[in-house]
Amino acid sequence: MTIDTMDNQPNDLELYRIPDAMRLLKLSRSLIYEQLRAGRLRSVKQGRARLIPATAIRDYITLLEREAA
Repeated sequence: MTIDTMDNQPNDLELYRIPDAMRLLKLSRSLIYEQLRAGRLRSVKQGRARLIPATAIRDYITLLEREAA
């Protein structure tokens, strides 16, 4: 399932690893971590893995759109 199909299945929780989020957002690793530190992009940890929920990616895109307006 991709981030586009999440609206069709709201009970499914999708978590993306940093490289996946980098590809989705077209951002570098350092910029992803910078946005995480700044609180502009949310993440969760499971064990040692840092994971970014699909909802956090959508929220980040919405934030960028608001800032561009």
